[in-house]
Amino acid sequence: MKFKRTILLALSLLVIVLEALPFGAVCNFANPDGDPIRKTFAYFNLVPFGYANFGPFITALLSVALLVMCALNFLKRSDKLSRSITVLSFVTTIISLTPLLHGIRYVSVLGVIISVALLSLTIVSVINNKK
Repeated sequence: MKFKRTILLALSLLVIVLEALPFGAVCNFANPDGDPIRKTFAYFNLVPFGYANFGPFITALLSVALLVMCALNFLKRSDKLSRSITVLSFVTTIISLTPLLHGIRYVSVLGVIISVALLSLTIVSVINNKK
């Protein structure tokens, strides 16, 4: 049982580290010479949020909450906290996919990896809740 909680904590920490890298959130800026200029930012950077790409920053905030909850759950197991982690990780996974609403040009490889890590966290959390 402690092993699954360790995996939850490790996955949530991995998500935070990946979100801190400056290659996850994407903005495409207009270019008068032709193709748009593509710039990438960390999920914690407010530039994409300012350009109406809300998903990465909200995902980062919820990921920090997930990390805290997973750390608390690691220290002292609670069924209520475990269920909350499952719900929050599922919601965070869905929100991490919102850049797709702008189009595939607003998605980076790192963004996909973050979404997969969040989905993995959700799956492990569901398995952890089963007795």
